[in-house]
This record gives sequence, C-alpha cells and structure tokens, in this order.
Amino acid sequence: MKLATYKDGSRDGQLVVVSRDLATAHYATGIADRLQQVLDDWGFLSPQLQDLSDALNGGKARHAFPFDPARCMAPLPRAYQWADGSAYINHVELVRAARKAQVPESYYTDPLMYQGGSDDLLGPCDDVVIASEEWGIDFEAEIAVVTGDVPMGATPERALDGIRLVMLANDVSLRNLIPAELAKGFGFFQSKPATAFSPVAVTLDEFGGAWDGGRLHLTLQSSWNGRKVGMCDAGPEMTFHFGQLIAHICRTRNVRAGSIVGSGTVSNKGVTGESGRTEWPKGYSCIAEKRAIETIQDGQPTTGFMKFGDTIRIEMRGRDGQSIFGAIDQAIAPLSR
Repeated sequence: MKLATYKDGSRDGQLVVVSRDLATAHYATGIADRLQQVLDDWGFLSPQLQDLSDALNGGKARHAFPFDPARCMAPLPRAYQWADGSAYINHVELVRAARKAQVPESYYTDPLMYQGGSDDLLGPCDDVVIASEEWGIDFEAEIAVVTGDVPMGATPERALDGIRLVMLANDVSLRNLIPAELAKGFGFFQSKPATAFSPVAVTLDEFGGAWDGGRLHLTLQSSWNGRKVGMCDAGPEMTFHFGQLIAHICRTRNVRAGSIVGSGTVSNKGVTGESGRTEWPKGYSCIAEKRAIETIQDGQPTTGFMKFGDTIRIEMRGRDGQSIFGAIDQAIAPLSR
C-alpha cells in the first residue's frame, strides 16, 4: 500500500491512503489520523489500511478523491530519528579521490552515518529555503526507509524485518559549510538543512522482485532545472544494505518505530569509453559527485552549485514505467528576513 500525509494546518497533517497509480486517495479517518500512530501499532492498524487500499485500488472506496502531491507534507512531517548513511562506497571513493585522499579500509566494512535533524522535514513540493547561495547548495537523491521497533543488538537480517515503509529523499547539503564543520571533529550540523521526502511512503510488497536483499533494484532519476542529470541504479552498487545500516544504529541503542534511515547519495561506477577515458553514463545524484569527477579528470571542477530559482526533481519508476513514490519537485528559494 501507499501512504501520504496531507496538509491540514497542523504539525503532523492528515493520513491518507493513495492508490497504486497515484491517481486517487482516501482519508484514513476511522483507522488512524497520523502515520506515526500506524507505526506505533503496525500489527493492528496496517491490515485495516490495507483493506482500505484494496478497496481504493479496486475502485470501491466511497469517498475517494484525486490525489494531489502539492498538498503533501513529508509522509512523517517530524520523526523520532533521521539517520543518514553513506551506503554507496563509490560516492565516497570519488569524493576522496578528488582531494587525493585514501579511503580508510574500515569504510568498506563499517558504514558512515550521521544524525540529521528530524523535527522539521520538508514535503515533496516545499521550497528549499537557504539564506545564501555562497553556502554551496546541493541536492542529494537517496532512498530512505521507515522502521518499526528494532531492538539493540539486532543482526542485519533481524533489522530488515523492522522495515515498514520506503521513501525517496532529497538530503540537501551546503557544501561550502561542510569543511569547517568536519574540521571541528563533531560532524555535520549547519551544513545539513531540512531534508525533503517523496509524496508517498510505500510498503515492501509493492515492489515485487525489485526489493531484494535489503536493496531497491530500480533507477533513481534526478533532473536539475528540467535537465536529466542522473539515471542511477539504486540496487547493485549499494555496498551496505538497509539491514546493515539499521543494525549499525542498533549496535548501542534501540531503534524505535518512526525512525527514518537513509541510503546516502545513490552512486554508480564509471565505465571506460572508446577513447580510454572514464565515462559516467548513468550520471550523478548530487553535484558534489559531478564536481569530484571533473576534478579527477581535469584538475578542477567546472559545474557550479545550485542558485536561487533552480529546481530539482527526484523520481523513481517501476518496471511498468509508473511512478512509484511520486516526485520530489522543489525550487531553491532565498530566506526572507
């Protein structure tokens, strides 16, 4: 089933069930008002939502209405936890190679992860509001999962059982603020503003064989100012699957229902072209990676970061060509003081 949260003037919005083709929706009133309620009591409430989803997809829901992504908040407008990994080691390799740094061996066996802000998550069509273009505005196209309760010490296999929903994410980065923050030794903070999520969150059964081994084997599309810049395969090159990312958190703590865990920037390796030069036919899921490639090949980057008025669209289609999550479709806007 597919779930979304409509804006209603409150902090947490109103839960709706969305049809498989994203054409219609139905309020979940009478079952649950908010998605967090469902995650807290998944065993009891999700079957009721599934019944409503079946009726909606069968054209038998009495009070269905046209689904409008512009009315959506993030599926979880505020979450108990937002932890973002860096599961695609190719991305790490490129960024470090651009500054002539080696990738530590531990990075191949223990995932990188940071704790993001989860109190103010953006809807799919909300503007990305930034105070200055000089901060190096970048998008990051990612996959994210929403968990139920996962106990401390859980194995990666046990952690996979705790996944309830899957979403897309735009984990916005302010690249020019990152170096000074990392130099302090405490990690990202001001350089990571609010993250945006797709209109709908989707249960694993909707993916069929595309969900395999804790990875989503589909293409993540990124379009910057209307030009497609990324058609990246999200599955095969994901070094750490979602069970491993969740288990990384669980090493020392419980993960509670309503936690969001991100994949990090989806990234694919380059291929050697006829000229002998490495090419990246699948593009990129963040500007920093494009700039790293330019630096490796030409000695310096030529692609600039985002400007006010720029747009970013992130979407994933199923094997039938239909949009699965709806699109994150945002514009970069200046902060009004």
